[in-house]
Amino acid sequence: MLESEFRHFTMSRQNTRYHCPWEPMIIVGVAGSSGSGKSSVSQEIINLLDLPGASILVMDSFYKTLTPEENAIAHADEYDFDSPLAIDFDVLVKLLRDLKKGLKVDIPIYSFKKHQREPETTPMHPPRVLILEGILAFTDPRILELLDLKIFVEADMDVCLGRRSKYSDTPFLISHSDSGH
Repeated sequence: MLESEFRHFTMSRQNTRYHCPWEPMIIVGVAGSSGSGKSSVSQEIINLLDLPGASILVMDSFYKTLTPEENAIAHADEYDFDSPLAIDFDVLVKLLRDLKKGLKVDIPIYSFKKHQREPETTPMHPPRVLILEGILAFTDPRILELLDLKIFVEADMDVCLGRRSKYSDTPFLISHSDSGH
């Protein structure tokens, strides 16, 4: 499935082992419900491309810091993290635009334990290919304009719920992947 989607791209770049600064960065959006397999699809894309520095940017890094009232709701497991209002799209859009311009950016680190951003960030240089992964990746029209390819991952809801229960206590932070070349 994915192999055929990227065959032309990878074949034309088989011997490329570096990112030329004059080549535009490609952003691939991967969206789908929680537990649908977005992370697996994103990692498979990275593996198929086999390019140095290809990265996955997880949208969970862009949750807004909660107010004390919202934090109490979140600790009672009643806060809706699946709502577009939970994501700081302004910060995400600026960061994606800066990466497209070739600028180094600092990715926020979100703590689900504290429901706030950590003071530390993760530096990121513009990769040749960036996979933007998140349930809300196709929500903001400004992000849609920046995406070069959109992939929606679909799975049976029972499968999604089963997968989600496996990692419900795991914090979701930025994931940089590199093919190792």
